[in-house]
Amino acid sequence: MTATFVLIPGAGGSAWYWHRLVPLLEEAGAEAVAVDLPAADDAADLSTYADTVCLAAAGAQREVVVVGQSMGAFTAPMVAARLSASSIVLLNPMVPTAGESPGTWWEATGQGAARRAYFTRIGLGDRAFDEVEDFFHDVPDDVRAEALSQPEPRQSDTPFERVWPLDRWPDVPTRVLQGRDDRCFPLEFQRRIVRERLGLEVEVMPGGHLSALSRPVELAARLLRPLSAS
Repeated sequence: MTATFVLIPGAGGSAWYWHRLVPLLEEAGAEAVAVDLPAADDAADLSTYADTVCLAAAGAQREVVVVGQSMGAFTAPMVAARLSASSIVLLNPMVPTAGESPGTWWEATGQGAARRAYFTRIGLGDRAFDEVEDFFHDVPDDVRAEALSQPEPRQSDTPFERVWPLDRWPDVPTRVLQGRDDRCFPLEFQRRIVRERLGLEVEVMPGGHLSALSRPVELAARLLRPLSAS
């Protein structure tokens, strides 16, 4: 494999999120750069996040594939443009649009109503989102226990309050991988948002929101497949 995968986590900014995926990519001959973001820093905005990722990926000699998980979808296109990436892969993403901040994304997309309708449809009823159960519902027990044994990562409000600095999606080939059992961003919701904002169809894979923890083998295969084909 000739690619360097630059792996951007979602809210909380922990590179640990990718720890089950990185060795699988490396075993296949690819490079993997999992980035810790300065999520706890109230002075850090999305541009700071992009600077951090670009610094971590500096010196990559192979073609760069930028992977953004969840909120990482706001940072991924900023990084891809600066690193001349060959492609962007979004994983269960918050797909941004011009003039929008991560904080306004939720209401602008209708995520809340979509999530409530999905909960009703799958029999969870009219209850609030449980950040442990609904994020980790399909993560193996030992991995879940390890995640929950760590201090909860602090996420500053700063990047949620500031508008995404790009005026359009960069001219970089983009794929969107979506877990069919994601309880935060339900599949049909994501299909609508991705069509409206990127003009693309999602690639559906098994699993919930934390695919790199729950389905690392399937995720690695999907990330590597285009490289194998080429």
